Amino acid sequence: MKYSEIREILNSHGIQLTKSLGQNFLHDANQLEKIAAAARLTPEDQVLEIGPGLGPLTELLIRSNAKVLAVELDSRLIPILSERFQGIENFELRHGDGVVLMKEDRDWQEWKLVANLPYSVASVMLVDAALNPRCFKRIVVTLQWEVVNRIAAAAGTEDYGLLSLLLQLRYNVLDHFKIKRGAFFPPPDVDSGVITLERRSEELLSAELRPLFVKIVKLGFSQRRKMMKKLLKSQWSETVLTDAFQRLGLSDDIRAEKVTLEQFALLTQIINSTL
Repeated sequence: MKYSEIREILNSHGIQLTKSLGQNFLHDANQLEKIAAAARLTPEDQVLEIGPGLGPLTELLIRSNAKVLAVELDSRLIPILSERFQGIENFELRHGDGVVLMKEDRDWQEWKLVANLPYSVASVMLVDAALNPRCFKRIVVTLQWEVVNRIAAAAGTEDYGLLSLLLQLRYNVLDHFKIKRGAFFPPPDVDSGVITLERRSEELLSAELRPLFVKIVKLGFSQRRKMMKKLLKSQWSETVLTDAFQRLGLSDDIRAEKVTLEQFALLTQIINSTL
């Protein structure tokens, strides 16, 4: 779908895009093809697209013959999408809120999430998706470039933090690439990028321990420049933490940004063993 086609469709329906909904429609054909390719869809796949907009990515997803479920919040776009993809057997359209959907306890284990997510709520949606015990097997999403870098970050880097850990606990980062602002209508105020995540074949922590992991990580990063041990002492004793830090080879003055995902996972197991 070309830039001129987007303008024509919106004008013919009298639609002014709403900034609060994060409506920046990607129209660059090459970038759309790269996103669809990253999903590696087969006819056996089920794919969820949140925020299809006018459907340029949707069209490519449908071509794969995978079962496509598109969820659109803007009721003004529902008739356009319904008409465009009318009668296509492997396509289902729903009017709904992706944020609410991600908070629901659904089984997404056999699904892939492929979407240009609304930037204002993308982080929340992805964390909710990752913390679902039955999370997506693959995620390919367009986000703010800043958020992409935070998700992909490694320990000891400036972007490493809560979002990195909560997503990487369940997913491996396979790839990420940048998209120029001019590839969208209207152009967003920030740079954008696409990241591909694949669910880990072996979990680092059991489902029962994930809430404790989240608690430890959130507390550790609650005051980023403070020593992590001092922050954790608000919940656990000096004895427990000293033993855990020694077993992991962590110094007493280490900050959370220097602690790896694997160390956080082991710390969770050690603290859990003392409860």
